Amino acid sequence: MDSASSFFTIKMEISKRYQRIYEQLQPLMLKSENTDARMCSIVAVLHHKMDQFFWTGFYCLQNDQLIVKTYQGPLACMELQKDAGVCWASINSKKTIVVDDVEKFPGHISCDSRSKSEIAVPFYDKTGNILGVLDIDSKELNNFNETDAFWLEKILGLI
Repeated sequence: MDSASSFFTIKMEISKRYQRIYEQLQPLMLKSENTDARMCSIVAVLHHKMDQFFWTGFYCLQNDQLIVKTYQGPLACMELQKDAGVCWASINSKKTIVVDDVEKFPGHISCDSRSKSEIAVPFYDKTGNILGVLDIDSKELNNFNETDAFWLEKILGLI
């Protein structure tokens, strides 16, 4: 199998895994209207079903600050410096940010030096107001791509 075929196969496997996660989360989200409970379930399922996820959690806007909420993984930064790092870039641009190598991201905030790549996905309330970001770190470089972005955005739609 050549490298292009191998890459496509891996993308398909990851997409299928996200599909199964999404199908698992759908009925779980019907068990509570509480946003925090839904966030906890999403973090737990993602963190334990995706082996390459080193840190998985939410940072939420509170009084114009990004404060850690629910997460799984090693100790987190409790507050993120305003307008710095991947999470704030996602908040400010209102877009998913994929970072192949966190050392090359301007203003990266290192909560754990073992983190090598990262994805930050903004999430919103029902009226379209941004609430915060789902932030996921990996110990591997180049761990996230458009497949992750697509499925994580879809999963956050369940909140």
